[in-house]
Amino acid sequence: MSSPAAAQELSPKDAPPRHWIDRYFEITQRGSTVGRELRGGVVTFFAMAYIIVLNPIILSSGVDKYGHHLSSGQLVTATCITAAFTTLLMGVIGRVPIALAAGLGVNSMVSLQIAPKTTWPEAMGMVTLAGICIMILVATGLRQRVMAMIPDGLRKGITMGIGLFILMVGMVDGGFISRVPDAAHTTTPVQLGSDGHLNGWPVLCFVLGVLLMLVLMARKVPGAVLISIAVVTVVAIIINTIATIPADSWGLTIPSWPHKVVAAPDFGLMGKLSLFGGFKEVGILPGILFVFSILLSTFFDAMGTIMGVTEEAGLLDENGDLPGMSKVLMIDGVATALGGVSSSSGSTAFVESTTGVGEGARTGLASVFTGVLFALALFLSPIALVVPQQAAAPALVAVGFLILSAHVRSIDWSDYTIGVPVFFTMLVMPLTYSITSGIGAGFIAFTVLKAATGRVREIPWMMWIVSVIFVVYFALGPIEQALGVG
Repeated sequence: MSSPAAAQELSPKDAPPRHWIDRYFEITQRGSTVGRELRGGVVTFFAMAYIIVLNPIILSSGVDKYGHHLSSGQLVTATCITAAFTTLLMGVIGRVPIALAAGLGVNSMVSLQIAPKTTWPEAMGMVTLAGICIMILVATGLRQRVMAMIPDGLRKGITMGIGLFILMVGMVDGGFISRVPDAAHTTTPVQLGSDGHLNGWPVLCFVLGVLLMLVLMARKVPGAVLISIAVVTVVAIIINTIATIPADSWGLTIPSWPHKVVAAPDFGLMGKLSLFGGFKEVGILPGILFVFSILLSTFFDAMGTIMGVTEEAGLLDENGDLPGMSKVLMIDGVATALGGVSSSSGSTAFVESTTGVGEGARTGLASVFTGVLFALALFLSPIALVVPQQAAAPALVAVGFLILSAHVRSIDWSDYTIGVPVFFTMLVMPLTYSITSGIGAGFIAFTVLKAATGRVREIPWMMWIVSVIFVVYFALGPIEQALGVG
């Protein structure tokens, strides 16, 4: 029998599993607890709950070639059920704290570029085909090889770029910075607040949320992120009740007590797709180009997000690889395809998963909790949408800082063939609001600099191929115009 002193010397990771849930999700082994996974899953849900409102807005704002709109109510149902199922799938099978939902880049592409030239079922069919292609790439091992070929320094650059990206997303969502209108005729792209100043109660709530969250984190208070979101939500509801505030000042979610708790889901869009009809509508080559655009966006967006989240969670092995990566990537491909089947557009891994990791989530159990909340949102959407973005956005700012600070010192900035690609990756992601664009800029810079300095042997052969693909990706506009589909 071991002595109490020997038992005390055991680290949490060395302690035996407490129950079958612990064994399956490796909770103790990864240094976590059920409580941390619950908090992480809840925080991730609230950090990305905006997609329940935003995805229907983006998709319903577009029209197909016959002028048809999609129903907002049906889109809310499609968004929730797809996010719930795919996130649960990631939690139970992938066993990593990554949540999935409709990708913002893909839904804009479908709504504004593809649907106007086809019908909605045909556009969603192309999304499904892109997901099937991703699954084939995973099954053949090609997607894993692409991820494995990325040098360690560039991997960390992608992770840091995601940190800056989500920090900027948080600042924008919170109203701390905004885009300068084109009518201003200025070279300054963004500004402080909405007019160069911080005005209004909603922005004050965001600032209070950031300060409260960082103070709680600095003092190592358990549940710092969730506590901050809850406190600021209550403050926002009180302020919105007693003050006269324009509804659009809060953004998509107005913090007020819901008039009703339960809303019936509408499954009318489920299965409304035409898998190959889009090719007949626009032609074979333009159709392939549409599918390729969706595939490329989801492929690298998910790759960057998965790398960033799992790196931050400490789930990578000594070689910088994620055990069970093929399962995670396959589920991401399934999510893209299911997004087309449900008409919610392609789903993918969400960078907001880092907020749950920042709260302590380390296993797929956190994703199970997030998925359950999305399932409940099918019926309890009025409650889920009480949290304003000004209350959830501070989590993105705080986690963005943590991700960036964890890796910036480990980059060999003296080696320009690594430092410059990392620099481009870090800056292009937030400035273009695109993880894919940041990865592409970093890949191309790495390949060009290595070749130009006579270090061709240090360039993996697949990096050449991917860099060329990214050159094509960045030139899609001229290519589409040349083909008459732009």
